[in-house]
This record gives sequence, structure tokens and C-alpha cells, in this order.
Amino acid sequence: MSQEASIHEEQALGRAYDARLMRRLLAYLGPHRWRMVFAVALIMVSSLLQLVGPLVTALAVDLYIRPEGNSGEASALSREAAQWLLSHGFDWSRTEGLTVLAAIYLASLVLTFVVLYFQSYVMQLMGQLIMRDVRQEVFSHLQRLQVGFFDRHPVGRLLTRVTTDVDALNELFTAGLVAIFGDVLLLLGIVVVLFWLDWRLALITFSILPLLLALTFWFKVRARQMYRLVRVRIARINAFLQEHISGMSVLQLFGREPAAMEEFREINRDHRDANVQAIRYYAVYYPAIELITAIGIALIIWYGGGRVVQGAASIGALVAFLQYAQRFYQPLADLSEKYNILQSAMASSERIFELLDQPVTIESAAAAPERAEVEGAIEFDAVRFSYVEDEPVLRDLSFSIAPGETVAVVGHTGAGKSTLANLLLRFYDVDSGAVRVDGLDVREWNLPQLRRSTAMVLQDVFLFADTLEENIRLGNRSITRDRLEWAAREVQASRFIDLLPDRFDSRVQERGAGLSVGQKQLIAFARALAFDPRILILDEATSSIDTETEQKIQAALDRLLIGRTSLVIAHRLSTIQRADRILVLHKGVLREQGTHRELLAAGGIYHRLYQLQYQERALVAT
Repeated sequence: MSQEASIHEEQALGRAYDARLMRRLLAYLGPHRWRMVFAVALIMVSSLLQLVGPLVTALAVDLYIRPEGNSGEASALSREAAQWLLSHGFDWSRTEGLTVLAAIYLASLVLTFVVLYFQSYVMQLMGQLIMRDVRQEVFSHLQRLQVGFFDRHPVGRLLTRVTTDVDALNELFTAGLVAIFGDVLLLLGIVVVLFWLDWRLALITFSILPLLLALTFWFKVRARQMYRLVRVRIARINAFLQEHISGMSVLQLFGREPAAMEEFREINRDHRDANVQAIRYYAVYYPAIELITAIGIALIIWYGGGRVVQGAASIGALVAFLQYAQRFYQPLADLSEKYNILQSAMASSERIFELLDQPVTIESAAAAPERAEVEGAIEFDAVRFSYVEDEPVLRDLSFSIAPGETVAVVGHTGAGKSTLANLLLRFYDVDSGAVRVDGLDVREWNLPQLRRSTAMVLQDVFLFADTLEENIRLGNRSITRDRLEWAAREVQASRFIDLLPDRFDSRVQERGAGLSVGQKQLIAFARALAFDPRILILDEATSSIDTETEQKIQAALDRLLIGRTSLVIAHRLSTIQRADRILVLHKGVLREQGTHRELLAAGGIYHRLYQLQYQERALVAT
């Protein structure tokens, strides 16, 4: 897939809120509902606690700090509090009253800290658990998808789904939805208290809201554009780095370093410019927010101070209004950030659910039982298959292999040889016809049993970053250490394994780095033999092994393939001369079959392939 196509996908941010996606996201809260309930309860408590401080301040000012003879009318709260204290025998002096209120204020702060700590801990824990659940679900689904899916989707993009996109969901649950819910509760509480204290002053406090909302909307639109642009530019950087690091040997071989550096410098500069532009918007937004909120504070001081001077309001109420105003304006200023979090989460969830909604087209047949024994008979019956529509790879291909028979398949590149193995293991399904094992269509088999009964050795061997033992065993604990060592000896892999410091406990680097191609193929042979399959597929498996080692492996295989059905796909004809039968494919059609001698005597395609190969060897030798 082209880089431009990859970039185009990253641009699709989607809507800021999608009810359908949100319902699916909220379903992940189900297993953690009690943590969610506890967190919501803590949010409600913390919102109430944050209302305590300014009220206590108002009481302290009106009841114990206000000078004697002050003409300002005490607030309704202060009057009611004074009456309650007197009726319950709390006739405190000014010093005693201030001490009690200060203790209440301090206690509210400490309790707020404790509540916010547990709230943050519970929400972060819940977010991590949800991320774990989503990642496990995505990886489980990826393992069940057919191989053809991975042909169409780059690995880097799938990794992004499991990592970056899932991280965005964590931010939604821990800093998005919860923060918005807490902010709404706090704002409603402040509105109620302000109108209760003084409705006129409350209206003055809220008079700057249109300016705040207009500024926030302006920033939201600009930030969304910049957010999209930054994602596009970072996608270009990632694509460039992935391609050039993977091809570093070619880059250095042909002296492309200066040109590559110049190209990277350009796309890196574009990324920087996008971020700088975003910073400019932030540089305007936050100072403008500070200016507008300062105007709001000034209006409160101007109007509220005038009412205090006129004796229509108390100093305590004015102080409380100033404190509440600051707590009211801050959540509104953060609204744009919450919008970005929500938008990013919606885009990420859409991509994650798109992946999870990919249908699993290749799986075991409904109620497919495991067979008591696998004999290994193989049949291709009028098989037609194409990777790309209207470009057939196999055309009405029919042949059969008896249990225990060794059959080799040869042909020019693109003849469809490796496709036989892909269809036999049901990595792909045929377009028409049938592939049968022991007389049963592979589409009706229990898929894990079918694949457990078959071992495959490829030309390009994949090794995991683990020990040699685990790369041979692949997690199958029924394979003993003795069997591992036996399998390694039979394929001559022990010759280099015994030279390693930790032998089978030696760790393999990523993708087998540090091992030669031939050594990796020997490990793959040992892996196949250790599993003792009924069907063995060798796909160009000895192409990268030297002649001496190949002869030793061939001797071992001659013994081990007895009683085992073997399909040998080969380019080097010297490796298949002792096969029971050789199939010759040409453009997806079975053109010839027979033994090595029979095909040479026929003088057809196989004879020409044999002559060309040995002519090439003769030229190389001279």
C-alpha cells in the first residue's frame, strides 16, 4: 500500500461524538462496573468538598472577621449559620470561631486530597484494565483472521491499532469522560451556591460565558485542523523511518545517505512547522482565557464591591464569589482539551472496531469433531484459486497423494507451487473444487487438528525472540528435551547448537538475527521433526543449505519420511530425484507427473528445467 494511502487513513478523524461507538466503548466498563460506581461516588464527594472552602471563607469573614459596625448586610448563609450556632450553644469568640472554621477548611482540603487520590487511582486502574481487555480482544481476533487479511493490511498499521489507538481509549476513560462528569457536577454545584448567595452577582459572574464559549469554539476548530495535520506529518515520518531502517543495507550500499537525509530533513521540518502552528494557537488561546476570566473577576469586584459599599451584600459573599468564579472558569477553559480527547478516542475506537468487525472467513466447521487418527491422504479435486480476482493461480488442478507417499512439485516461478501448501493448510479457501485430507474437505475439518497434523518448513524461516528450545518446541510442553536434542541431531542442527555457550538455552535475536540462513532452516527442520506430523511440507526448505549439509539432511529425511505423507516443493531438482512422484506445474496447470527417470525420458517441461539447471551449474563451475 502506498504511503499516501496510509496517510489518508490517518486523516480520517471522524465525528467528535458517535453514539454507536460510545455504546460499544461503554460495554467494556461492564466487568469493572463496581470500580466505576466507586469512582463516580468519589467524584460526587470531591465535587461537594470543593464547594466547602469558599463557603467556610464567607462564614469566617461575615461572622468573625467583619469589623464591628460594618454596614454590609451579611449573606443569607451567614445569617442562617449564626442562628444555628446560637441555637445549639456555640457562642464562640472571634478567635475560637476562626480556629474552628480554619480547622474545617483544612479538614476539607485533606479529605479532598484523599478522595482525589483514590479517585485517580481507581480510574487509572480501570483504564489499564480496559486497555488490557481491548488489546487482548484485538490480538485474539488477529490470530483468528485469515492469512489473506494480512496480505492487504500493513503490519505497522495493525500495530498502531493495538498500541496508539488503545492508548487513546485509556485517555478517554481516565481523563475524558470522568473529568467531564466531574466538571459538570462541580459547575452545577457552583451555579446553585452562587444563585443562593446572591443571584444578581451570579448573573454578573456568568456574563463572560459567551466570550469564553466563543473563544473555545474558535480554538476547537483551529486545534482540530492542526491535530489532523500533525497526525499526517508524524505518519509520514513513521513511514519514512520504517522503510529506510528496514532497507539500511541497500541505502548504505548505494551511497543514498545524503539524499535520504535531505528527504528526512524536509518531512521532519514539515512536522515541526505543524507543531509550531499548533503552539501558536495555544499561545493565543490560554492568555485570552486568562484575560477573559480576569475581566470576569474585575466585574465581580466592581459590581460586588459596590453592593458591599451600599450595604446590599456582605464582604464574605464577595470573597466567596471570587473563589467560586476561579473554580467555575477553569473547567470551561479546559473544554477544548476534553473535546480533543473525545475526538481522538472516537477516531481510534472507529479504527479498532473496524478491525474487530473484520469477518473470520476461515475457521473450523460447526461442531467439527477431532478425528481419532490422521492417515495423511491428500487430494486436490478440480481446484481453481486466485489471490487477485480474475487472475487465477491454479486452474482445475487435480491430483492425489497416498498416505506415506513423497510427492515433489516443480515448476517455474509463479506456477502455483507454494499455493498448494497454503490451500492444504487452509490459509486460503479455494474458489472452486475441493482440497481433501483423508477424504474430507479441509473446510469440514477441525482446523487446529488439521494444522497440528501438518508441519511446514519454508525457505524464509521465522524465528521468535526467545531461546532455541522454545523456537523448536513453540510452547508444546509434551515435547521433551530429549526429543528436541534428537530432532536437532537428525537434521545436523546440533553441529552449531553445541558450539553455542548455552546450547538450547541460547537466546535468538529478533527474526533470527545473528544466525545464518542455513542455520535458521536447520532449526526449522528440527522444529518440524520434533512435532512428529503425519504430513510434512517442505517449501524450498533446503535452498539455502550447503551441499554437504543438504546431503546429511537428505539421509535423515530418507529415514524419517517413511510412513509420513510428504509434499516437497523445490527449485533445486537435485533434492527431489528420489521422490515417489514428481508433479510439474506450468501456469497453474498440472502438465506432467511421474518419477524422475520417467519425466526425463519424456523430454517435456521437466527435462528442459533439468537441462537449464545443470547448464547453469556447469557455467558457474567454469
